[in-house]
Parts: sequence; C-alpha cells; structure tokens
Amino acid sequence: MTGVPASAAGGSSKARAVGDPSKHDGVGAVGSDSGSGAGDGTKSARGGKLTAAAVNQASVWNIANLLTMLRLILVPGFVALMLADGGYDPALRSLAWAAFAIAMITDLFDGHLARTYNLVTDFGKIADPIADKAIMGAALICLSGLGDLPWWVTGVILGRELGITLLRFLVIRYGVIPASRGGKLKTLTQGVAVGMYVLALTGWLATLRFWVMAAAVVLTVVTGLDYVRQAIVLRRQGIAERKAALEETEA
Repeated sequence: MTGVPASAAGGSSKARAVGDPSKHDGVGAVGSDSGSGAGDGTKSARGGKLTAAAVNQASVWNIANLLTMLRLILVPGFVALMLADGGYDPALRSLAWAAFAIAMITDLFDGHLARTYNLVTDFGKIADPIADKAIMGAALICLSGLGDLPWWVTGVILGRELGITLLRFLVIRYGVIPASRGGKLKTLTQGVAVGMYVLALTGWLATLRFWVMAAAVVLTVVTGLDYVRQAIVLRRQGIAERKAALEETEA
C-alpha cells in the first residue's frame, strides 16, 4: 500500500493523482544539488525519501480509497447483523440493510470520484472490485444460508461475476472489455433485489421483491453472455492485428 517511490525526475503516477506534479518535482532536485556538501546531500536525500513517502501516503489515503475501505469494513458487520438472533429479527435485519445500502451507495461514488479527480491508484484498482463482490457475495450467501433465497440464484449471480472477472483477465492482452449499460443496469437491479430480500418484507412487497430478483437474474445471464461475445470478438481482433503487424514486419 505504500506505492512506488517518486523518481527524481517527476514523481510517480500516484503523485500526479493527488495534485500538481510540479509541486513534487523539487524532491530530486534538492538531493542532487552539486553545490551542497556531503552532509547537506545526505539530509536532502533523506528529506526526499520522506517527502516521497508522504506523497504516496496521500495518494493512497484519498477519499475514493477511504470509501472502498469503508465497504470492506462493512462486510463483517453486515454478516454479524444478518446472522444475529437466528437471522430473523426485523430490527437487526433493518440495520443490516442500512449497512448494505451504505456499501452500495459508496460503490457508486468512489469510482466516480477516482476518475473525476484523478485519484486512481493501484490499491483502488485491486480493492474496489474485491469490495464490490465481498458485500454482494456476503449478502447472497447469508440469504441462502437463512433459507430466504434459493442457492441456485446465489450460484448463478456469483458464478457470473467470478467468471466475467476471470474472462477479463484472460483477454486483457488484447484489450479491455468496457462496462456496458446493461451491466450497470444489472448491478443496480441486483442491489435493489438483494436489499429487498435483506429487509423482513411481507405481503405485496415480498411478492414484488421476487419479481425484482427474477429481473436481476435475467439481466445477470444476458449481460454475462454479452460479455462472452465481446471477449471472443476482442480476442479475434487482437489476433488479427498481431498477425497483420507480424506480416508487415517480415515484409
């Protein structure tokens, strides 16, 4: 989580994510001043390292990453509330829903803040998808474990999420599969459906949540198949481009 130390030339990419890189370029310049004595050079080098560490710490501890960390912290609290007292206390289920809702809302904001204010870090790239899948996976497993949701629904949703994540890594050498509108709608529908199941609903609301979850499952399958199609097309295009480049080089 400490990042890569800023170079003497221009600082790391994480330093740029925090603010104006020109503010950090002086770190290396001070340490390499030919007019300084040996002692001053040592102090400057140490000062440069401390400044670089502070810059990297600031780049990791930004608002986007803090929201991601909050989601990770909420996961064990959510599970404890869901399973406490047998899992059927309406008050505890309401508190669990509040934790789930906060996690879903922060998921909407942390990525937007990171992209808008150039706060993207290596930590965020790794932790954000983990936090997303952790809270959703925990909710689905708890619901199925309590008998509120069929296990096959949990299997379809989690299997799709893990499968698409693996697929993205397999084809990343050829390009990136962008998030589609269908995928965003799927995420929203899943969040609403799972949130409704977390609450102790009865009557027509219990019937409504069944249909919302049905829509979420359909979107999960349809968008998953679409991602597979995109991955196949992307791989074919990548192979064709590499073959053309190789033929051009040989010519």
